[in-house]
Amino acid sequence: MAKQTIKPELQIRYPYLDRNVGAGCLFGLGLVAFIDEAVFHQLLHWHHFYDKSTTGIGLVSDGLFHAFSWFATIGGLFMFADLLRRKALQLHRWWGGSLLGSGTFQLYDGTIQHKIMRIHQIRYVENVIVYDLIWNFTAITMILAGSMFLIRSKKDQGKHGRISSNES
Repeated sequence: MAKQTIKPELQIRYPYLDRNVGAGCLFGLGLVAFIDEAVFHQLLHWHHFYDKSTTGIGLVSDGLFHAFSWFATIGGLFMFADLLRRKALQLHRWWGGSLLGSGTFQLYDGTIQHKIMRIHQIRYVENVIVYDLIWNFTAITMILAGSMFLIRSKKDQGKHGRISSNES
């Protein structure tokens, strides 16, 4: 009777498959939040994280958002370094997680924060729908690309014998 076993050289990597995705998600979420904050809040001055109050409150909310984005990015990089140290890094899974985290955060921002909670808009113009469509299309594209990376990595694992059959 055939028994599924993990090849010896992969015994270290196999338990960390999900951690690759988690590290990528955290990094991607933090990175896209940082880019959002730096570009749209600081450089272009299109909005603050919280626009329903004074400019001072908006700036404080931007600072808290900026701190959150850096904590997430650094946390994801620490997890990345740990995977490297354990020789368990799988870049396809990490990149898939990064794109998935980036896209998920951006879609959450574009739908929940912009449209449902209305804490800010991308840009305060008459025809904001164009900005919303581009924002959310970009988010969905990142989610789909990340999902494709993860699907491909699972197929590659099966093809390259990550799990082998040994007779017992």
